[in-house]
Amino acid sequence: MSIRNNNLGSIVKPGFNALGAQTSVTTYTYELYSWGRNNGGQLGLGNTTLYSSPKQVGALTDWLNIAGGDVHTTAVKTDGTLWAWGKNNHGQLGTSNTSYYSSPVQVGALTTWLTIACGAYHSSAIKTNGTLWTWGRNNGGQLGVGNITNYSSPKQVGALTTWLVVACGSYFTLATTTGGTLYVWGKNAAGQLGIGNTTDYSSPKQVGALTTWYKIAGGDKFTLASKTDGTLWSWGENFAGQLGLGNTTYYSSPKQVGALTTWSSIACGNIYSIATKTDGAFWTWGNNTYGQLGDGTTTQRNSPVQVGALTTWYKIAAGDAFTITTKTDGTLWAWGYNGYGQLGLGNTTNYSSPKQVGALTTWGAAASGANSTIALKY
Repeated sequence: MSIRNNNLGSIVKPGFNALGAQTSVTTYTYELYSWGRNNGGQLGLGNTTLYSSPKQVGALTDWLNIAGGDVHTTAVKTDGTLWAWGKNNHGQLGTSNTSYYSSPVQVGALTTWLTIACGAYHSSAIKTNGTLWTWGRNNGGQLGVGNITNYSSPKQVGALTTWLVVACGSYFTLATTTGGTLYVWGKNAAGQLGIGNTTDYSSPKQVGALTTWYKIAGGDKFTLASKTDGTLWSWGENFAGQLGLGNTTYYSSPKQVGALTTWSSIACGNIYSIATKTDGAFWTWGNNTYGQLGDGTTTQRNSPVQVGALTTWYKIAAGDAFTITTKTDGTLWAWGYNGYGQLGLGNTTNYSSPKQVGALTTWGAAASGANSTIALKY
């Protein structure tokens, strides 16, 4: 199984806030690079060849937000257009068909797309007007449109115009509003929706009554979320300790991870978790079969463990069993499973501790597919 980037590869559009309101005239340019498994054309390089080192996707420098699914990729450009490529058997590219594309193709003609996220075989996006849209596979109701029908073009989720952040697990979706409420929908066999049961839902359901939810991330069958007070919460499947609660018990309602109030960024791999704190330190927990926790071992961890002593970690992303991160100095680092070259190190060797990808200091953010990587470079 696989899960996606959870929006952590996304960067708020330069000169705009998270709601799409312009705040300045500052502009930036980003090149797009990809590497790793490419069996469905998910690298966007015009072929299905595996690459173990970064390769530039075209020559454009106007890429902004990126997200990866199991075997597909989505991206938003600085002009607000939406692009997709890779496998499309469930319509997950949003191109109104089920044709595969190994190079970027535009999804419709709109220029109002802002942030994006991918599940295993579905995609979601928020527009600048605060509406939420989904498309692709819908076998568990993960599109949130009230049924289990697949759609190959974007469909609006309800009528709200206050959606702020969206994230995807393998077969479920979660999103927050500007008011800090958290909504979830889709498959729920392990309690990953956090609403106290294991019932699937094809329409958004609110998690409790709190209005303090902040950042969100979805794994295969589990969820991580932080609140505005800096606390970290988790729920769902936990057989490998991926909830970070010191045990392997499943929970269908949110449980706090420790007592700290200094959690910053979060991301979920297939059955493991990663997070940074406000001091820039990096923490991981859960399954560690391939060294994806980065602590130099392959030992499962049921509670958070720090990766080294550095406090310069910045953007984070998790694939099935590998981790990609940037540091504040613009360098890019990777570790974990590397059978398809997804670490970008020029080989297919697994690593259980961080390894720098090349020598560049201009990486902006990275996102993960199941076994592939996409990254933005200044």
